[in-house]
Amino acid sequence: MAGSSPFGSASGTPGDSFKRGAAMHTLRPVLIRQLLMATQPQSEGPWMINDHEVGQVSVVGCVVSIKRQAMTCIYWLDDGTERIEAWHWLDGTNEDDTERWGGVKEAMYVYVMGSLKSFGNKRYINANHIRKVTDTHEVLSHVSAAMVVTLMLERGPPLRPSEAGSIHTTNGGVTNQLVGSSVYVPQAQGGLSREEYARLSPVQRKIVEFMVVQPPKEEGINVGAIAKALSGDVKDAAVISEALDKLMDEGLVYTTIDECHFSLANV
Repeated sequence: MAGSSPFGSASGTPGDSFKRGAAMHTLRPVLIRQLLMATQPQSEGPWMINDHEVGQVSVVGCVVSIKRQAMTCIYWLDDGTERIEAWHWLDGTNEDDTERWGGVKEAMYVYVMGSLKSFGNKRYINANHIRKVTDTHEVLSHVSAAMVVTLMLERGPPLRPSEAGSIHTTNGGVTNQLVGSSVYVPQAQGGLSREEYARLSPVQRKIVEFMVVQPPKEEGINVGAIAKALSGDVKDAAVISEALDKLMDEGLVYTTIDECHFSLANV
């Protein structure tokens, strides 16, 4: 955010090395105020937060009200920084859709994943996934994650413990010239050693292992291709569907053009 924001200014920052367009295929934790302060230089172009492209975003907030209409269900969310609507387009013929979204009620904290949109000068989140927050610590951890990502984009990643002796000092200041591991910092695909993958079930891990080696596509990976890749180990399609739902709950994958196409969030 600009001006007196606690997130500071993004001009001339180490995060500028992040390739333009790559953010469209990532999931970024944000605060609602950041979404309302975001800019869109071109009417059909990507949204920008402090001059950094934003693709899919995640928000954790309290449901102030729910407005159900013929084609949409609108959730009015408040995360303590601002308020914004999350729009869910209804599909009355999809029983799984009803089950997945039906448990959300007012005064409940929820995790929402989607993309920032604008209609009639009003911004909203086009939600493709929502779930109840059952652990109050997730509210605080999401705020921390949003701030960490913003600071890493501004100042670059922190040093790893093994790199602590590789700090370069210039004019009395410390400059980090090394690249750490971050969703928003380019890095090599060195396998699934990151901590967030350690707790995955065998099926979830096989899904991620398959997805991480696929060439990047704007539309993501079709669920049929995932099922085919796992057919030798998993015969039940419901098991794969449940694993994908869990990966979305964990913020590790997200849907792209529809509910049958997925992309990894943290690559």
